[in-house]
Formats: sequence, C-alpha cells, structure tokens
Amino acid sequence: MKFISESIENFKKTQFCYCYSKMIPYVKPYWFRAILAVLICIPIGSLDAVIALSLKPYMDLVMVEKTVQSPWYIPFGIVMFTVVQGMLNYLATYLNTWVGGKITNDLKMDLYKKMLTFQTAFFDKQNSGDIVFRFNNDADSACAGLLNNLKTFVSRLFSSLSLVCVLFYNSWQLAIIATIVLGGAFLPLASIRKRIKSVMEKSVAAASQVITAYNETYAGNKTITSYNLKNYQEGRFKQILRDIFGFQIKIVQRTSWLSPLMHVIVSVGIGAAIGYGSHLILTGKITSGNFVSFITALIMLYTPIKNLGNNFNAVQFSFMAIERVFSILDSKPEIVNKPDAIDLKYINNGISFKNVSFEYIPNVPVLKNINLEVKKGETIALVGNSGGGKSTIVNLIPRFYDIVSGEIQIDGVNIKNYTLESLRENIAVVFQDNFLFSGTIRQNILLGRHDATEEEIHQALQMAYLDEFVAGLKDGLNTEIGERGILLSGGQKQRVAIARAFLKNAPVVILDEATSALDNKSEAIVQKAIDNLMTNKTVFVIAHRLSTIQNADRIAVINEGRLTELGSHEELIKIPNGQYQTLYNMQFKKQAVV
Repeated sequence: MKFISESIENFKKTQFCYCYSKMIPYVKPYWFRAILAVLICIPIGSLDAVIALSLKPYMDLVMVEKTVQSPWYIPFGIVMFTVVQGMLNYLATYLNTWVGGKITNDLKMDLYKKMLTFQTAFFDKQNSGDIVFRFNNDADSACAGLLNNLKTFVSRLFSSLSLVCVLFYNSWQLAIIATIVLGGAFLPLASIRKRIKSVMEKSVAAASQVITAYNETYAGNKTITSYNLKNYQEGRFKQILRDIFGFQIKIVQRTSWLSPLMHVIVSVGIGAAIGYGSHLILTGKITSGNFVSFITALIMLYTPIKNLGNNFNAVQFSFMAIERVFSILDSKPEIVNKPDAIDLKYINNGISFKNVSFEYIPNVPVLKNINLEVKKGETIALVGNSGGGKSTIVNLIPRFYDIVSGEIQIDGVNIKNYTLESLRENIAVVFQDNFLFSGTIRQNILLGRHDATEEEIHQALQMAYLDEFVAGLKDGLNTEIGERGILLSGGQKQRVAIARAFLKNAPVVILDEATSALDNKSEAIVQKAIDNLMTNKTVFVIAHRLSTIQNADRIAVINEGRLTELGSHEELIKIPNGQYQTLYNMQFKKQAVV
C-alpha cells in the first residue's frame, strides 16, 4: 500500500499533472464547452478502428472465399464514418479555439494585474524582451499547448484503445507482441526532457533578446542614427540570431534521433507481426481477414507513435511556458499592504526619516542613517554630487522601494502601516523624464484624477502654463501626442505632467530634477508652473541648478549616502569650505565664464 500511495504521489508531481492542475481554475468558467470538446475527441479517436475492423469481413468473404459480391455498405460506411469523424474534428477544433481564446485572455489579464503589483526593483532587473515574452508570449504558448495537447492526447488515447481492441479481436497472440513493442517505443521519452530543458530555457532567453533588440531600436533610433550605430546594431542582432540558431540545432541534435529510433522499434513490431502472423494463417488459427485487419490496425496505431518525437519538443515548450507563467502568478510582490494597514487620509504634521538606510545591492549601502524632519507645508531641496542618493531618498517616500533599516514616518506613523493606495494618493511626482501614454493630451492629464471637470482641467492647464499651447492646436485637448508623447517638446511634456499633478492635488509633491533636461527658455516657463504646483504643499525638490532652489525653506546636502549639511541657502553658503558652498561656487563660476 505504501508503494502504491508513493506512486500516486509521484504521479501527481509529474510535469503533466502539475501543468493541468494549475490550468483547471482557468478552465472552470468554460467547463461545459471544454468538456464537450474533450468528449468529442473520444469518438474522433474511436472511429479510427472502424476502417481496420471492416476489412476483416471484406477480405474473408469477398477477396478470399469469394462467397459474396463486394458489399456496398462497407465502402459507403467507411466514407460515412470518415465524414462524421471530420465533422466532429471541426467541431472539436472550433470549441478548443473558443475556449483557448477565453482562457488565454483570462491568463493574460491575471498576468497583467500581477505585473502591476510588482515593485520598481522587479523592473530594474528585467529587460523589455523578458517582460513581453514572459507576460504575453508564454500565455499564448501555455493555452495553445494545453488545449492542443489535450485534444491530441484524448483522441490518440481512445484511438489507441479502440485499435488495441481490434488487435486482440483479430489475434491475441499478435496483440501481445504489438503491445510489448508499443511499450518499448515509449522508453526513450523518459530521458528526453532532462536533455533538452536547459537548451530550451536558453532558447527562450535568446528569443526574448530579439524582442528587446526591436524595442531598443525603436526607442533609441535617434541615438543609433546620430552615432552611426547601424553596423554595430546589425552585428549585435546577428549574434542573437546565431545564438538562437545554435540552440535550435542543439535541440535537433538531442531529440531528432527519437523519431528514427521509433521507426526502427515500430518496424520490429510490424515485422514480428507479419512473421508470426503468417505462421498463424498457415496453421489456421487466424484468417486472412483477421491478418489484414490486424496489420491495418497496427499501422494506424504505430503511425502517430513514429512521429511522436517531432511533437515532443512542442509539448515540452508548452509545459515549460505553463511553468513559467505560474512561477510569476505564484510569486509574491515584496512591497504589499500589511494585513492591518490603515488609510492615510490627510497629513497633519509632516514626514520624518529616522536612521534610514537603504541598498539596491546587498551589502552595498546607498543611504546611511539618514535623519530628517520635514514639516507640513515646508519645501526642502536635496542637493549633492551625482550618485549621492538624492533620488533614492524621494523614491522611498511612495515606497517605490522599501528601506533596509530605520523608519520613514508620516505624522509619527511608519509609512508601512499605511495602505499603498492611500499613501501614493497623497503624493504627486514630477520626474525629469515623465512618462506620457499614447493617446490625447486630455487623457494624459486626466490620469491625475479621472473625474475632473472641464473647469478643473482648464484651471490645471492655466497653472501649468499650457493653456495657450493647447488653444493653438487644431484638436485642442483631444490632440494625439504619440507613444511616450513623442510629438511634444521636452518642455511641453513636462507641463503636461505638471498639469496632471495639479489635478491630483496631492498634499506632498516630489520634483525629481524636473527642469534639468530643458533649455533656459523652457526651464523658465516650467519653473513658473512648478512654483504654482508647490503652493501650500509639502515639497521635496531635487534640482541640478542651485539657482532654482535658493528659495527653499531648507536645503539638505546629500553626499555618499549621508546627510552632511542642512539649512537655508543663507545659512549653508556661510559655512567655511562647506559642501554646499563649494557646489554653489563651482556652478556660478561656470555660469560667469559662460
């Protein structure tokens, strides 16, 4: 009994059972059509035996004994059974496609929802090709492979069972030989999966690099053109294609011997059946009709097995896709709401950093024991050398990342005790390179608040100094801006982002070098819009140009992950040989020279 229970448990852990058990919840909503598609496969497979079975009376009565004329119903019956089989095959394909499409969409929806829950660090470690392949292509492969494999499996199973019945009906002696050979044909499959799994994984990784290459070429076309990188990019892409080709050849080398081997094994079975069958005919134990019917059933049984090696790779790709899909769906995002998290409704006092340390890479600290109190309504500027940790500090407030040690508090409560949704609802961020979605200006501004009125939208446009620009457009707010806002200038994109932040009307505003990439004229306009946005808000501002932050209530100097100086512009500029004084003098000396 123990052996039996262990065998059942091992069977449950097989790749086949794992994949199908994971997909069952997605099949349930469409169970009727899914089961109907499976049930239809039973007669599709079982009808294979009709042709083989009908040959026995035909051979015995017409060809050998010649006691009756060729009965019309045998060929007519074969045609009719084939027509019925074809119609059922079409219906099964239609149902499989319908159910498969629904399951694929549900799976993609869940994958997309899952992707939206992942923290920023997850995307830092992935390239675009990996994301597209794992969240889209794998879903297609998983569902298509699942249903096609299931249809093939069921139809082949019942085809094999019905044909085996025909074998035993005609000759139990020959049937035993045939089934022993049949079992031997499946033995090589046991070692195949281990041989090809690593190569398949590398092949998938290389395929994702192709998608990344296309995305990078699309997004970086100006850089490629300006630096004459055409030949360089061609070389990189050619190497990716070489890698994919190499993996394809390795898979062929490790699996293509399977089909020829099965041909040999099957031929042994057919040869043995013919040899021993001749003896049985001569001794009168079976008739010629039995023999012809047996050989026909045997060939029909062996034919799909001979080609099994060619289909095995596709099956493995499908199963691996299912495993990859559910490795994502079963994973847990690192930044999630605590079970007893509360909503942050408003901010009364301010934001505090208490001994905050952070690292992107383990044991490589980026922030070291940051202590900072920011009162409600205060504007604090973060300055310092590049790579010092300024952007990291502001990225920790909306929990793009979680700190390693210490606490960030709002009104004395650890931000981890607030729900992510309410925390981020109280924070508006304007980045250096703000992401605009394909669509219209109106759609991008309304991302700040979807239920904003026309009056509120117009006010946001005015405050962002965007109203005159929009008024000059033929379609106004309904002007299409292209993917990533490609049809807008840098200053216009920044003002759209500021208008979006205006509509959100969050009490905390983060400005992460929002003007550093602009020319002087654009910067002046955007800076006016930012000044409007900062009114009556708690503001964290990172600025490359120190002239833009002199009016901040306080300035924090961040150097090598530490808070080294803190005070107003007037206070910091007076510190002898201070870091802020040094930065200020260097910047304004350069401006004077220019």
